Amino acid sequence: MSGYRIITKLSEAETEVKKSRFLAALAPCRSEEEARAFLESVKKKHYDARHNCFAFRIGDPEQVFERQSDDGEPQGTAGKPMLEILKGNALYDVCAVVTRYFGGTLLGTGGLLRAYSDALREALNTAPSEELKRGIRLRIACDYAMANRVKSLAARSELFTEREEYAENCTLYYLLPETEEPSFSEKVREMSAGKAETERLSAVLYYGMEKPEVYKILE
Repeated sequence: MSGYRIITKLSEAETEVKKSRFLAALAPCRSEEEARAFLESVKKKHYDARHNCFAFRIGDPEQVFERQSDDGEPQGTAGKPMLEILKGNALYDVCAVVTRYFGGTLLGTGGLLRAYSDALREALNTAPSEELKRGIRLRIACDYAMANRVKSLAARSELFTEREEYAENCTLYYLLPETEEPSFSEKVREMSAGKAETERLSAVLYYGMEKPEVYKILE
């Protein structure tokens, strides 16, 4: 799933072309229902606007559900170019709506296409986005002496510690890139002579470096 990107917060922008106002809103949506609900909220907010054109992509690179609408504008001048911009930016789980308040001057098909595209690009310029990475949640059970060595190894490897539990023995939980898990687990087994227990809890999609956020559990 290389190049799998999402936006993390609502982003809005406004542009004007020959007195027509174009208001773009871009939101993270995890399902078609969320995308439809966001679209309806924009329509309700701009109930007096002539057009609320939209495009959304739900899913991931392996399976994506896409929809777009020109909402009364000439065919292919709004929804389709908006969808192509989302695809060109490799964005998923996202809904874009561009609202037009007509300014009295016809823009023509080329002018409309540019206006809707430019409005969405303006919103994208300020939208916080993240690349999703495949990771592994790993559980390690060991005694206290070995726990210190494991923690030192994890720190050198710059792995994120989700939590630590201390009772009769220690249980450490890490979130690490999928590609690094086999090597790290093998090092733990070697330095503990097989006494430390390692367990893959789940595969996930996550984003962020210093404090990663789990986006989706895969298994």
